[in-house]
Amino acid sequence: MLGGAIYRIPVVLDGLISLVAALLAQKLCPQVTDFLLPSHMGKEPACAMAMEKLGLEASIYGNLALGEGTGAVMLFPLLDMAEAVYRENSTFEEIHVGAYQEFKEE
Repeated sequence: MLGGAIYRIPVVLDGLISLVAALLAQKLCPQVTDFLLPSHMGKEPACAMAMEKLGLEASIYGNLALGEGTGAVMLFPLLDMAEAVYRENSTFEEIHVGAYQEFKEE
């Protein structure tokens, strides 16, 4: 995690062990948090506590307790899809959709 911060490379967190390591890394170098990407909120109660201390929020809330980096494996297709939407989808302006207007009930 410290190496990720040094080289400006995101580090995916998956599960309690990696969250604890992230807490230690954050104590050594608070800037490390900018490079941490939590994949999911693990089932263990300590995961929520660690995530709160880190000031991070998970991308996936699936009540997972599978181990073997499953949350991280699930995260990458989601990131790929988000990137594809960002790069490839039309803007509202391009497809002539008007700006959002708040609905006011009379």
